[in-house]
Amino acid sequence: MIINRKTSVRRLTLAAVAMVSSVTLLTACEGTAQTKKPAFTPEDLAGKKIPGTVMDFSHWKITLPMDSNRDGKIDEVGPPQISRLLEPRFFYANENNQVVFAAPNKAITTANSTNTRSELRQMVDPKGSKTKAPGNNFSLAAHPKASRYGSIGGELSATLAVNHVAVEAKNPDKKPAFSVVVGQIHAGKDSKMASGFGYGNEPLKIYYKKWPNHEYGSVFWTYERNLEKDDPNRTDIAYPVWGNLWDSSEDPGAEGVKLDQAFSYTVDVDGNVMNLTFTAEGKPTVEYSVDLSNNVDPFGEVDELDNPRGYSGDWFYFKAGAYNQCSSKDQDGMWYAGCAGTGDWAQDKANGHYAQATFSSIELK
Repeated sequence: MIINRKTSVRRLTLAAVAMVSSVTLLTACEGTAQTKKPAFTPEDLAGKKIPGTVMDFSHWKITLPMDSNRDGKIDEVGPPQISRLLEPRFFYANENNQVVFAAPNKAITTANSTNTRSELRQMVDPKGSKTKAPGNNFSLAAHPKASRYGSIGGELSATLAVNHVAVEAKNPDKKPAFSVVVGQIHAGKDSKMASGFGYGNEPLKIYYKKWPNHEYGSVFWTYERNLEKDDPNRTDIAYPVWGNLWDSSEDPGAEGVKLDQAFSYTVDVDGNVMNLTFTAEGKPTVEYSVDLSNNVDPFGEVDELDNPRGYSGDWFYFKAGAYNQCSSKDQDGMWYAGCAGTGDWAQDKANGHYAQATFSSIELK
């Protein structure tokens, strides 16, 4: 394994450090730090702590739904700076030593998405590699150059509760409406990959979805066929955990999961096989296994429409947090639910136009 030890921090955009009773905001672009006038009042910070004081973020970078230095790019903070980051709207620790992630429906997004996020991105080699370098990502055992990567496979475990999902959508029947993704495996997007790979697809997204008039929501996960963007067969296939799938408007009742009800997931990529385990108090344990190096689905059936080599030529990274799926964009296509939002956080939070999840643990192995 070859690991690049060059600096991994592309740009530090916002860090708020609470010291005694004051808050210092540190911003930096391309490594140059400046002290700016505090943007938050003591009331904004009441009961909120630096997440890095209660949880280990040494192998994570975070993306936040904001552009603090007004450079037209979404804010990202990587290690080691993330360990002293506090953003009292979107990323903070509460009095119970849990970490809160929040994302409004309308805000700045990453270049290839119309959905906002307050979300962690795994950094396998936080001390050296650039984000997309092989040493900072993992591969399947089937990858022809697996030894170049930071690891073969990996494991992510988390315990969380979803506190809120968006409550209003112009297109409520579109699948992502009223939902948030709380865990992912994302494949790399890289034109240098072998033919048939590098599309930046997602072999795993873990969803929570609750319709506004329901007491209970549903937990499920999706697998995206590893095909190029313009292939009509490229789609996300949903598999149930508790409650319904994303195309159902039926009330899941007690088969589902309430807001603020804790559940756990473990994603263990062992060699080529992705093993999923979901647990919650009073719920049946749900498990899946799927070989990501071929086109056989979790039920043992060959999917003739999928890439026959699955994701065997891609590289990967874990993600966790709140990836709001209720896009405010309104146009043709399943992803554009036209969810309400103004872009003003205080107003949007008051009106329920956001997603939020609180994690009591996030652990990489």
